[in-house]
Amino acid sequence: KGGWIGQIIGVVWGAPTEFTCVDAVIPEDKVPKWTPDMINQAFGQDDLYVEMTFLRSMEEYGIDVSIRQAGIDFANSEYTLWAANDAGRKNLRKGIAPPDSSHPQFNTCPNDIDYQIEADFAGLIAPGQPNAVIALGEKFGRLMNYGDGVYGGQFMGGMYAEAFFEKDLSKVIEAGLACIPAESQYAEMVRDLVRWHRENPDDWQKTWGLCLQKYRKDPAYQKGSNGRIDVKINGAMVMLGLLYGQGD
Repeated sequence: KGGWIGQIIGVVWGAPTEFTCVDAVIPEDKVPKWTPDMINQAFGQDDLYVEMTFLRSMEEYGIDVSIRQAGIDFANSEYTLWAANDAGRKNLRKGIAPPDSSHPQFNTCPNDIDYQIEADFAGLIAPGQPNAVIALGEKFGRLMNYGDGVYGGQFMGGMYAEAFFEKDLSKVIEAGLACIPAESQYAEMVRDLVRWHRENPDDWQKTWGLCLQKYRKDPAYQKGSNGRIDVKINGAMVMLGLLYGQGD
């Protein structure tokens, strides 16, 4: 419950800033001030309601629910969706079965952030069980994402699962990396962030600039995205917060 509440807080606190400072650092005086009543602004957030569908599928059909049933439940959802989520659901409704619903042949934004922002559930229900996190990604993440788009969610879920028992951030990150292919661009991004933090331990803005240069401006790292919400630059910002947050 604490993890879920933490996720809600992160979503609603950050929501007012979405797309307001694209490729720029938000001025400190523009950062929203947190107030407890903001917790009630969560009901319209796709970062939250999509993964509730995944949890509901498991609640209804068991933790071993098939990818076919997961696809049916996602196709029958009625909330608003965007990007890879929207493309995946439309494919499912057309009869393109999972995991093909996320394949680049049918989905123009397989590397978008969608499963990454929805993967919290996987780690929260699988403490210390990285293989379960990976399997959940292969089932639910492939309804709408492919390649890095799935790996981002498996990485985040893997960190959650490890963080139940490990306080050392470097070990938490290593556990997340162990859940995804080492040769993927996403894993490359994580290794870059760890290295840039080590080289610039007191200058988060220098590392932020390096992130932007490689993972935002280099088209080689924007393939399979709609050009605005690639999973790697989004994940890089999460890494930035973890590495420079000093446990906060």
